[in-house]
Amino acid sequence: MAQAHAQALPARFRAFISYSHRDEAWAVWLHKSLEAYRVPSRLVGQATAQGEIPARLTPVFRDRDELPSSPDLNSKVAEALAQSESLIVVCSPHSATSHWVNEEVLAFKRLGRSDRVFCLIVDGEPGASMLPGREAEECFGKALRHALADDGTPSELPAEPIAADMRPGKDGKNNARLKLIAGLLGVGFDRLKQREQQRRLRRMTAVAAIAIIVTVVTTALAINAVVARGEAERRQKQAEDLVDFMLGDLNDKLAKVQRLDIMEAVDDQAMKYFQSLPTRDVTDESLVQRAKALEKIGSVRFDQGQLPDALEAYQASLDLAGRLAVAKPDDVPRQLAHARILSFVGQNHWYQGDLDAALQAFESAQRILRLTDRRSPGNPELKFQQVMLANNIGHILESRGMLDQAMREYRWMLELSQALVATNPDKTKWQEHLGMAHNNLGKQALIAGDLANAIAEYHADDVIETRLSEADPKDNNQRTNMLVVRAILGRTLALTGDVESGKHYLEQAIDIAAQMAAIDPSNTSVQELLALYSSQLARLQRLDGNAPSAGTLTARAVQIFTTLTDKDPSNAAWKREMAEALVEQSAQSHAAGAIAAARQQAKSALNLLDPLFAANPDDQRTLLAAVAARLRLADASSSDTEKAALREKALRTLQTVKSGKDDPRLRALLVEALVEQKRNSEADLLIRKLWHSGFRDPELLSLLQRKHIDYPVNTEFQQRLQATVAIAKVSGGRPGTTQSPHE
Repeated sequence: MAQAHAQALPARFRAFISYSHRDEAWAVWLHKSLEAYRVPSRLVGQATAQGEIPARLTPVFRDRDELPSSPDLNSKVAEALAQSESLIVVCSPHSATSHWVNEEVLAFKRLGRSDRVFCLIVDGEPGASMLPGREAEECFGKALRHALADDGTPSELPAEPIAADMRPGKDGKNNARLKLIAGLLGVGFDRLKQREQQRRLRRMTAVAAIAIIVTVVTTALAINAVVARGEAERRQKQAEDLVDFMLGDLNDKLAKVQRLDIMEAVDDQAMKYFQSLPTRDVTDESLVQRAKALEKIGSVRFDQGQLPDALEAYQASLDLAGRLAVAKPDDVPRQLAHARILSFVGQNHWYQGDLDAALQAFESAQRILRLTDRRSPGNPELKFQQVMLANNIGHILESRGMLDQAMREYRWMLELSQALVATNPDKTKWQEHLGMAHNNLGKQALIAGDLANAIAEYHADDVIETRLSEADPKDNNQRTNMLVVRAILGRTLALTGDVESGKHYLEQAIDIAAQMAAIDPSNTSVQELLALYSSQLARLQRLDGNAPSAGTLTARAVQIFTTLTDKDPSNAAWKREMAEALVEQSAQSHAAGAIAAARQQAKSALNLLDPLFAANPDDQRTLLAAVAARLRLADASSSDTEKAALREKALRTLQTVKSGKDDPRLRALLVEALVEQKRNSEADLLIRKLWHSGFRDPELLSLLQRKHIDYPVNTEFQQRLQATVAIAKVSGGRPGTTQSPHE
């Protein structure tokens, strides 16, 4: 074996997929297939030459971007190769002639891992380069066909790549996949296939039985398409009733226990089934079922972070629901379904960072509901959809810096929610959205610099979410709501100087998220929350002097966000949160004296944030993260001129914001930039305003202490805070007992 010419890093990825971008469809399939695979339980934990067999083959690295025109691999790819246990090459005539695939194979072999290179043949012919006239059919590149010499270049010695063959008449899709998995795990193919067959037999539970019934019924429908129309429609109705159960009651039960993996398998089969059916010459009842099923499929994919796939399902549902709604404008359930699916489409666009498309979808749904409200006033389901739309529209307006308009939406949301809960306090969803309305108003109070009322609103939400979670401890969706408000409450309490309570609430949120992530690792929403709140707790631990804990928490956050953003680079929220974690990591590195690392981490954060900020400069959270990243980069700069330029740019950015100027977090960043520039007289007014608002974030206190600026405790604020929180806790967010602090 050739010596390792590159430094191998600790393994982070189970495998690296190398492919020509002309074979991207195969690479996407392989990536999803490997990460979705669950190792048979009887193999998990067994020792092999590759180490202990894991339960999942995650994460798998697949580069989604075209590489630069440089003759060398970029740093991201080189690092991923060095951190990968195995290399899988998607082999075809395209990859055989790809410069980058060849370079990736060479780089991996130079790590001394030639025996960990696996091939998936999708086209072409192995060894065709040795056959006169057939050279163009070769599917193995030069780096695969030859062993390495001692200097790390391909020698004349032939290599025999380990390959699974997808071509017609060869291994077939399932066996090829299992061959690769067997190689990755270090077990024999026959042994893995036997265990896989045994596992399938053990899975003949209710879920599997239902899936088989659907398959049988739908197959029968296809066979019986030639029989009489009445008989065919009856059978189709039976199949769609069964699918409706799977996507309805069954999915609801699986959602409560966060088993998105099983839901995905069921939903994928249902999606294929619906795509094979006609949309014309069928009954309206059948189309209603299809629209509802496609909507549920979209929701599962959305929860898994598969936004493009979710949008595909939602759009398919919307096409059907729109046609049904237009056909019967007086049919209230149809109008509600049309508006609801439009709202889901808008939410999908929102998460992808397309605020214009999101707002357009939300406003279209709102127009439908207003027209329907005139025809059917007082309909509670209609009111509830208006509550959800007010929440969504408020968030979009908030992201655009239109805070007054957002506040109107949130107040209306609170009013509608209180009215609904008053009519039926047992409706969990209505209670949830009442809590959400309090949460939204809490955020607006924070941005307005009213910390006491912000914390009161968050406490009101926490009381509601805790009560609902205790009523149904097995409902993991409700546990998610509870952990979110606990984390928000914790980080806001820390802004008032109550760091211990802040850490306590964030630790609770992280513990809940970790438990839920262990139940279903494929749930990207929970993974996101675990990473986000780990990063936020890390900041408090660092400022409290606990550097080891801070480092561990941030490393976990960065690792999770890296996996998530690799999976879906279109998710703007994940990119921003990844950048926030890198900003915190930069602050930790700087505190430890690792200036070069701090500089690189701050630069990486800005590389993510600058495009997001340019696309949406009015989003408060992106603004705060971008300015913080620039200030951390200034801290890590070696040149006084560069430090001054970076801080001046941060100042200009903060001073030109159009909304949210009273946000104490924004003012604290302004104070930092001014004080570091020795412009204390300009900072004095801001410091006084922060003191009056009760703001005592430990980062600000540390800065002012270093600069010998007096900042005593505001006892009057502390008393007001205790009084408002006591009222919120007693009222418990119950309608009619709490007056909104904004009224």
